[in-house]
Amino acid sequence: GFGEATLLRLAGSLERASEHPLAAAIVKGAESKGAVLVKPEDFASVTGRGVTGRVDGRQVALGNRRLLEESGVDTAPLRTRADTLRAEGQTVMYLTVDEQAAGLLGVADPIKASTPEALKVLHEEGVQVVMLTGDNRTTAQAVADRLGIDRVQAEVLPEQKSEVVRQLQAEGHIVAMAGDGINDAPALAQAHVGIAM
Repeated sequence: GFGEATLLRLAGSLERASEHPLAAAIVKGAESKGAVLVKPEDFASVTGRGVTGRVDGRQVALGNRRLLEESGVDTAPLRTRADTLRAEGQTVMYLTVDEQAAGLLGVADPIKASTPEALKVLHEEGVQVVMLTGDNRTTAQAVADRLGIDRVQAEVLPEQKSEVVRQLQAEGHIVAMAGDGINDAPALAQAHVGIAM
């Protein structure tokens, strides 16, 4: 197996080239633990799944379970720990090195202090709040339960988000969507009101 320092170097180095919102957190976390990061080679972003590339001459992939399973990597040895992290509200990313499952990274977005109050005000105004996320269902539900979010649609690929917005509109809802990534652009454009963060 690999030690934590090696895994952090590989994951942090790979994420240096990524524009995903979680990438900066991974890079910062790796550096804060003393990892010396390098520029990855052959970097590729696989939309809705993760990133791949070469670091220190090794083929590295970091992403969701779907990314690994599509590459034929067995995630079973890591599943119990991954489920525990998700139940804690963490987004879990699987790390592979040379096409072997090597470890997990759990990243949690801190809930802003103003979020519960903002959601309370929206509810008082009769607004239904829907969480639409690519994150795992267990992770999303843990966060939604903590915040009192009405509906959760998880494990949604970026290209599916605009379709979900269309469905909500077809049900007669006026849809405002807030999104924080380039992957959200089509859904933001589809919504009656798009809020880019």
